[in-house]
Amino acid sequence: MKTRELVLTAIFIALSLIIPIYFGFLKVYIPPFSATIASHVPVMLAVFVSPVSAMLVGVGSTVGFWLTMGPVIAARAATHIVFGGLGAWLFRRGVKPWQALLAMLPVHALLESLIVLPFGFSLYEGFVVVGIGTALHHLVDMAITLALLKPLRSTLGISR
Repeated sequence: MKTRELVLTAIFIALSLIIPIYFGFLKVYIPPFSATIASHVPVMLAVFVSPVSAMLVGVGSTVGFWLTMGPVIAARAATHIVFGGLGAWLFRRGVKPWQALLAMLPVHALLESLIVLPFGFSLYEGFVVVGIGTALHHLVDMAITLALLKPLRSTLGISR
């Protein structure tokens, strides 16, 4: 990992911890679904740094949600490791930023839907409440990420 990549990863991990801990007022909670506005932004920005960066930021997000919301939400946050890695892989293969973020959406929603089922939630709660809620939350955070991406292009080293 190069110095720039390491520093950006550390900044995004810090943000992924700070958002659930200090910005709980941005949270919508309908068990087992919760959405903290901007909580996906650090991992989505890390997608444009590297796959390793995106996955490490996903780990940071998992820790942040474990500390604030407990095991079900932390398990859902652990899916950030997978969808972040996927998005970064797609971006590295030449997919446009908005396309990579959009391609992550079905994987993100499906994984979060599936991960709540072992905790005793119904298929309705898993696939309708969590799945659709996650998809909508992903779109909101994707819009925030794309808005931030333009001014951060040179910092993130993005030329396209």
